[in-house]
Amino acid sequence: MAELKHRTPSLFARGALLVSALLLSSAALADPQVSLKTSMGEIVVDLNQEAAPKTVANFLHYVKSGYYKGTIFHRVIDGFMIQGGGLTEKLLPKRAGKPIVNESKNGLSNQPYTISMAREDSPDSATSQFFINVGDNSGLDYPGPKGDGGYTVFGKVIKGQDVVDKIAKVVVDDVHGLQNVPITPVLIKSASVVKSAEAVK
Repeated sequence: MAELKHRTPSLFARGALLVSALLLSSAALADPQVSLKTSMGEIVVDLNQEAAPKTVANFLHYVKSGYYKGTIFHRVIDGFMIQGGGLTEKLLPKRAGKPIVNESKNGLSNQPYTISMAREDSPDSATSQFFINVGDNSGLDYPGPKGDGGYTVFGKVIKGQDVVDKIAKVVVDDVHGLQNVPITPVLIKSASVVKSAEAVK
């Protein structure tokens, strides 16, 4: 009996440690949210780390470094998408980091209010620029329009869909060789990771 009494606290302690570890593990796995405060309102995106780990890590790097502050949505096509994250208000390109591996074969689709990485013709050419889908753009999914890899979806808008809609309807024109540029710049004032206590449920 004395031996049982001696072991009982140890078993309870182990159970408590296991529960704590599980709670910490689930907290660590919770998908991060990012707030994009624009000149037309706030957009909050929920990032899917499980489906697109490298893309999410890349996006978070730009967010945490302050890279997106002062960039604009420089390409806007109503019914299609709004694109930003690479040009300043004067339409000058910001220096971006190295391209990342395409993760479009992840089961996520370019549906309305999802966020994806913009890229050049090469599948593995995405850097900082992203776009938010306004319409059903499943034609951009893997294997892609040319069969050379799709456009990687890595999250979705969970707050500010009305802001996305407003941006999609701004007046645009061709400026300095760029098409569909908003006449009145739509500025990203800040981009930040949402604190867990303030996360959108």
